[in-house]
Amino acid sequence: MKKYLIPFVLLFSCNSTEVPPPEPVYPIPSESQLAWHDLEYYAFVHFNMNTFSDMEWGMGDESPEQFNPTELDTRQWAKVVKDAGMKGIIITAKHHDGFCLWPSAYTEHSVKNSPWKEGKGDLIRELREACDEYGLEMGIYYSPWDRNHAAYGTPEYISYMRNQLKELLTNYGDIFEVWFDGANGGTGYYGGANENRFVDKLTYYDWPKTYALVRELQPKAVMFSDGGPDVRWVGNEEGFAYETTWSNLMRDSVYAGMPEYPEKYASGQENGTHWVPAEADVSIRPGWYYHAYEDHKVKTLPQLLDIYYNSIGRNASLLINFPVDRRGLIHEKDVEQIMKLSTKIKEDFAVDFVQKAKLSASNERGRGFEISQVLKEDKNKYWAAEDGVIHNEILIKFPQKQDINRFLAQEHIALGQRIKEFTLEAKTQNGWQLIHKGSTIGTKRILRFDEVETDELRFTILDAKASPTFSRLAAYLAPKLITEPFFRRDQSGTVSLSIPEKSVDIYYTLDGSIPDSQSNQYENPIKIDKPVRLNAISYDPSSGKSSEVFVKDLDIAKAQWKVIHTETDAAKAIDEDPSTFWSSNNQELTVDLGEVIHIKGFTYLPPQNRFMRGVISKYSFQSSMDGKTWTERAKGEFPNIHNNPIEQMIRFEDAQARYVKLKSLGTTDNQAASFAEIGVITID
Repeated sequence: MKKYLIPFVLLFSCNSTEVPPPEPVYPIPSESQLAWHDLEYYAFVHFNMNTFSDMEWGMGDESPEQFNPTELDTRQWAKVVKDAGMKGIIITAKHHDGFCLWPSAYTEHSVKNSPWKEGKGDLIRELREACDEYGLEMGIYYSPWDRNHAAYGTPEYISYMRNQLKELLTNYGDIFEVWFDGANGGTGYYGGANENRFVDKLTYYDWPKTYALVRELQPKAVMFSDGGPDVRWVGNEEGFAYETTWSNLMRDSVYAGMPEYPEKYASGQENGTHWVPAEADVSIRPGWYYHAYEDHKVKTLPQLLDIYYNSIGRNASLLINFPVDRRGLIHEKDVEQIMKLSTKIKEDFAVDFVQKAKLSASNERGRGFEISQVLKEDKNKYWAAEDGVIHNEILIKFPQKQDINRFLAQEHIALGQRIKEFTLEAKTQNGWQLIHKGSTIGTKRILRFDEVETDELRFTILDAKASPTFSRLAAYLAPKLITEPFFRRDQSGTVSLSIPEKSVDIYYTLDGSIPDSQSNQYENPIKIDKPVRLNAISYDPSSGKSSEVFVKDLDIAKAQWKVIHTETDAAKAIDEDPSTFWSSNNQELTVDLGEVIHIKGFTYLPPQNRFMRGVISKYSFQSSMDGKTWTERAKGEFPNIHNNPIEQMIRFEDAQARYVKLKSLGTTDNQAASFAEIGVITID
């Protein structure tokens, strides 16, 4: 009996021996960076003097008396952020104009000289308390550039900057991120500002000593700038990372405000020397600061969802900005949209089908690194292959066939980013179907694809810097996004409707009735050249759910219209594309309607770009039968058009016209009058 027992004991002992973990593939993240990765999704708050001067980059000569929020409530900010699923807030403590949201001892250009709370307020303190109440981390944005400080450009200013950083980093508790903006008004990527005190961005700020100061005062904080040292800019303000996004960066080759940074370094580098992961920053509106005229431009749910999947789903964190308004509150329209996103994210990731699947891997490192580790919530548990085994296949077998349209993978990044190429396939009745072929994965990769019915997935690592590791694999069936159809009409009157989801139908009516699944189904563009009301819905046949009704009143088409002007760009004013516009130096626009028609009014759409120059505020509208003799049909002012630059509709008594002219009698900024689109009204 003993001669059989001894070999069995030895065999059991060998099989139960712990296997050492893989060697790191450098660079690897620090403990602070790993904690930052866990946050994943947090908020920016741009609220400062620019909120009250209605600017993006203030001049620095604004009076502190301009800063006077009437209902400031940082608890409202924190509640919105918490309810949205975010884990922290970064606040613009000092922007380029130099105004400070805390009572700094080193300048008079701060809240201590504002009417807000009679100069006794400290917004940073209030935000700290709100973050603590709601369990959020707090970060500090600090602009090195300062258009207010007289000594900017001299060594004296660097001492001032560091003194202010000491205040911010010692008086307000733990800070999770210190955000250094790269703008300074000089030449290069950030050039163009009204600033003649240019500095050498590489040498002036003496960044090594400033970084050392931050490390001393807030050892757990990460620092952001274009090139880090800890977190880097994603290279755009759209909130998108890239198909290939490395957390590695040749850090010593980049600096804040580097002109070639977005093109050369934003997606990281496979052979980067330091771990400097990407942060995708984007505003929920076109601007970073609040402007009332952007109240109708808050990003839609489809836009926000694209941002989420293309940032967090591509190995980046997501920093969404809320431009707090002059009341001192996150605007209700911003709240509405971010909560829609929060609800949709919860729906998309409600059930992980991999949790009930049977997993197998073509290679496993040994005990403690089995493929089943990817099912555990403990981030320190992970699957790993044996050293040198790059090509690996992971099979995920579900108990029965089911639809899926999302796949999530996470590397164990504590040991470095490794994956260089992978594929995801689904087994269907026609054999293995390629779902996606990709490159990097990193901290998190989320694939979106059309629904596929399958009972087995094959996830294959084709290439890697070293034997791969994974801390999590998951698969989901995200509900279809049912939103109002997107509308587009061209100059001929052809209407196009679209929706983000391929398997969702569109139904419409042209008789004023509310559409349902028995109405006209939209399949191809529709020619609508006569006045009519278009109603449309999106409808999901699998769930029976439909969207809100999209309503659009259409007037006559502009197929025969011509702008009477020598500049070809003038035609942009009637091209039915709201994203284009034309500026008229003679402050007017004349259109030949191509035929005599009865008109009962006109419409004017101001420019819809971010800065909206030349918005007409006062107008005269005239008509003519021959293009020579003109009759004024309407004269007046577009009410509140600066704050609400939507399409203006002005009606008047019926008139026959072959030619119409819209003349500017004044613009909101005294610039040349600009026209995104003009039209006529022919119906009651």
